[in-house]
Amino acid sequence: MTTQEKVLIADDDESIRWVLESFFRDLGYEVIQADNGTDASDLLGTVKPELAILDINMPGRDGLEVLKKAASGISAEVTTETTPVIIMTAETSMSNTIEAMKLGAFDYVSKPFDLAELEIIVGRAKEKRELQARLLKLNQKLRDREEDENAFIGKSKAMEQVFKAIGRAAPTDVAVLLTGESGTGKEQLSRVIHMHSSRSEGPFIAVNSAAVPKELLESELFGHEKGAFTGATEMKFGKFELANKGTLFLDEVGDMSLDLQARLLRVTQDGEFYRLGGKKPVRVDVRIVAATNIDMNKAVTEKKFREDLYHRLNGIRIELPPLREREEDIGLLVEHFMLRFPHELKCSAKRLSPKAHQALETYRWSGNVRELENVLRRAVLLSPGAVITEEDLELPNSKKRQPSLEEIITEKLRPVIERADHQQQHDLYDLCMPYMEGPLIRLVLEKVRGNQVQAAEVLGINRNTLRKKIKQLDINMKKIKGAE
Repeated sequence: MTTQEKVLIADDDESIRWVLESFFRDLGYEVIQADNGTDASDLLGTVKPELAILDINMPGRDGLEVLKKAASGISAEVTTETTPVIIMTAETSMSNTIEAMKLGAFDYVSKPFDLAELEIIVGRAKEKRELQARLLKLNQKLRDREEDENAFIGKSKAMEQVFKAIGRAAPTDVAVLLTGESGTGKEQLSRVIHMHSSRSEGPFIAVNSAAVPKELLESELFGHEKGAFTGATEMKFGKFELANKGTLFLDEVGDMSLDLQARLLRVTQDGEFYRLGGKKPVRVDVRIVAATNIDMNKAVTEKKFREDLYHRLNGIRIELPPLREREEDIGLLVEHFMLRFPHELKCSAKRLSPKAHQALETYRWSGNVRELENVLRRAVLLSPGAVITEEDLELPNSKKRQPSLEEIITEKLRPVIERADHQQQHDLYDLCMPYMEGPLIRLVLEKVRGNQVQAAEVLGINRNTLRKKIKQLDINMKKIKGAE
């Protein structure tokens, strides 16, 4: 059963309310009435009607006051977008008409009104409301899809730190510097910061400084006037102007020339710049998120990057960990991509064999998340069956991930634990620890050529403790390389 749409009729003239009630009931509406502006405003918020008809002259609040409140949003659910408002008056005046339309009234009718004309206006108001509702749903779907595509996947400790940093950075207007290896998702992260910022309704503009030829990058960023150089046949807006009131993402900012860095510094300081060939400054309000995969401290030391600009861009720094340092996230990323690809590639869903899963978990991802995504996309497109095998992934053996120290120790300890009699064994810790402490202390002593003071410092223990350990573990100092 369809819910009956509601209309609010607000007029202090009872005869007008009676005529309109009969008219709207015939159109299938449920009618709610108010004889003053205060009640009308309250009913708009509580009843949330699909349409409102307001008289301008009413006790309490006049119709324009009620309309003004509705225009600013009585609640999240009630605005003049969700509830079109038609204003009525017996005194037509240009100022009232202009004011009503400025405040967001859908239309304005004069008394006595023609009911046939009113029916046409009501029909148009209904069409507008339904279109607005469809647009809101579409925008939400697009926003949800954008959030899904830009979702930052991870449950590892390393990613927890990144999420915390996003939470600190996003609400501010401070410049953010994203660092990390190529393929870790710096542009994706910049979009997440933008989406969670107060500028989310503004534009997000991305520029890859390394991908644009150096001689064109200045024009790309700042635009140019007509005739500024050969081939400049018309005025062009730069990325800074296009990003006004939004976020500008500068990828590979470390590759920018020193001349261009000087111009970028001025924008970050003054919020203004000149187009190429321009004589008037252009003011902009832009939040900068920059990214690089180079060592910026080294670049500053070597005078390849301006120190003052570096400090401007380095307002909040977020380091993205390489995929090999967040191995527990690989399974989540694989699941995310495998769910996304059928829609993106217009193909049937596929699944990975257990061996393919294992191969992905043990591969050393030098290209990070981007490489993982590309490997899976290629396999989904090219694998002949519904199940992707290890061979379909085409992973080079040379890039298989080397086991971590923790994994090596775990595998070595596993048989010892399995052989232990859990009922009788009560000294497993004391039994195993010398096997781990001994090699550690021996290797450190060899590294420092038998210098016990230096070894104690490296190990982070007291020198007397080190001497006791050497004795307990029966370490032969004469065999330590370089020991006297």
